[in-house]
Amino acid sequence: MEATTAQANELERRIDLSVAIADIEKEMDQRLKRMGRNIKMPGFRPGKVPFSIIKQQHGDQARHEVLAEQLDCVFADAVNAQKLHVAGYPRVEPKTTESTTDMTFSFVFEVYPEFVPGDVSTAEIERPVLEVGAAEIEKTLDILRKQRVRYDNAERGAQKDDRVVIDFLGKKDGVAFQGGQASDYPFVLGQGMMLPDFEKAVEGCSVGESKTFDLAFPEDYHAKDLAGQTVQFEITVKQVQAPRLPEIDADFAKMMGVTDGDVEKMRAEIEANLKREVKRRIEGKVKDQVMEALLKANPISVPNALVDMEIQRLMQSARQDMEQRGMKVKDMPIQPEWFADQAKRRVTLGLILAEVVKTEKLQATPEQVRKMVEDMAASYEQPEEVIRWYYAQPQRLSDVEGVAIESNVVEWVLGKAKVTDKAAVFDELMNQQQ
Repeated sequence: MEATTAQANELERRIDLSVAIADIEKEMDQRLKRMGRNIKMPGFRPGKVPFSIIKQQHGDQARHEVLAEQLDCVFADAVNAQKLHVAGYPRVEPKTTESTTDMTFSFVFEVYPEFVPGDVSTAEIERPVLEVGAAEIEKTLDILRKQRVRYDNAERGAQKDDRVVIDFLGKKDGVAFQGGQASDYPFVLGQGMMLPDFEKAVEGCSVGESKTFDLAFPEDYHAKDLAGQTVQFEITVKQVQAPRLPEIDADFAKMMGVTDGDVEKMRAEIEANLKREVKRRIEGKVKDQVMEALLKANPISVPNALVDMEIQRLMQSARQDMEQRGMKVKDMPIQPEWFADQAKRRVTLGLILAEVVKTEKLQATPEQVRKMVEDMAASYEQPEEVIRWYYAQPQRLSDVEGVAIESNVVEWVLGKAKVTDKAAVFDELMNQQQ
């Protein structure tokens, strides 16, 4: 074996490796002889097929296998000798030489970047602070009630939060346009399902009332042929229903999973769940800022091979998600470039986190993983069953360990960065629309 190394760019490497033709032929002959002991062929007893015939029929395949194995070995020896951390798989290219005793190949591959984690002491991180009190519990109860709203027919004009059913016909310059017509179309006023001016025109209308009005589409409307255009709509209101929210009573508590209908117990469960969710969302916002700080402090190059593999993984995940939603994936071509930025970010963060964990010794402890599992299980009716489920398979615990390691990195960054606490607005934190 003979090896030479060249660097094509920051992470790409090229190694020229030579293997002796005599060694390939020798190993090929030995392999064919071993094969000959079991080969059956008409006209010959088992194991008595002439070697020349075996070589004629199986020589090319055996030579290919031996060469592939030899190249794997010499490549592994070369990268180990040079202590190269290879990312992905090498591209093998044969080289033309004048040698009659050796075959030479170029191995083109990428290596993992080598770097020292950057300084995060100048990073500025804003940590949301929110104490869950009576007001937050009441807001959550109100949302839960709205999620279980019922509607009753109303003998009055439609108003905000009413459910209406209408027929409508849109015309542009007196001609009906595509997508501008529907019968028995239901929507709730104030939820933004229709354009604001359309909803304003419906407000005040009673059952059986018809109306014609002009509507100007926004300049950025998704249908380009209607963007910025003024059209005419004809509507007929066929149903107006007023919302009726459930009372906060025993029946509502049972609806929320409290079997004995105890309202105070329901409030206590909502408070506990709300505190967990607020904590999770605050941690998520802090984590996002920490990851941005790490990216800014470590402007590293990443191997294209790893990014390509991550793109394929994200594409497969997207396909599975669409299939679970009942969509026909084969009719929807998924483009790799859709996932390129996300994949590069994920790979970059993965490499940075791995280096920080190794350098700062931030590996997760069994006790930390156990506590995290117990915290996740606490929101279930039978926490012990959930805990047993996690510990039944190593892969499930491995996922939790990954979360724990990220948590350690976050705490490490927070201990070095400039952290400012800021009071959070409940509605903004929870992304809830009232």
